[in-house]
Amino acid sequence: MYIPKPFNFEEEAEKIAFMKQYSFATIVTTKDGLPIATQLPFTTTESEGNLILTAHFAAANEQAKYIEENISLVIFSAPHAYISPVHYDKVESVPTWDYLSVHAYGKAKIVQEEEAKMKALEQMILFFEPGYLEQWNALSGKFKKGMMKGIVAFDLEVSDLQGQKKISQNKTETERARIADYLGKSEDSAEKAIADYIRKL
Repeated sequence: MYIPKPFNFEEEAEKIAFMKQYSFATIVTTKDGLPIATQLPFTTTESEGNLILTAHFAAANEQAKYIEENISLVIFSAPHAYISPVHYDKVESVPTWDYLSVHAYGKAKIVQEEEAKMKALEQMILFFEPGYLEQWNALSGKFKKGMMKGIVAFDLEVSDLQGQKKISQNKTETERARIADYLGKSEDSAEKAIADYIRKL
């Protein structure tokens, strides 16, 4: 990832928290030298000093065939907002975009064991909708096994974690306040989120 120095997303813990908050990400893998990608929900866990991303493909998705032999890139990206030059003091300014993004690189391992696969699914339920667990537990074993045949679960061990947090750090405090005030009044949740990030600087 190209990261200008003022926008480096430095804190590891903050990057991990960002990945957990914006957990619907894009995994990119190469097939015969060309990129292929899928949008998936991920859970993020830390185990013995390693950062592990867990998700699953539909069994029919060919990308699953390439994730063990190639390094994949998982892109966590949100929120974002257009920044108009009208907020800047200098008239000779140009439009830009404020955003946050984290790129996680690593090789994945397909989860083969049925018990581990079930655990991965339940981990996802506990993260995204813990209230559904009771209904899930009441489902028949036959239904669960049939459903698991339709997916390919995997764990990706992160070998490199990069991030960019571009929230007008290169502007004056007055300009940032102006931008945050404008975005904070928006009805767009992403723009409101960027306003909050700017105010925390």
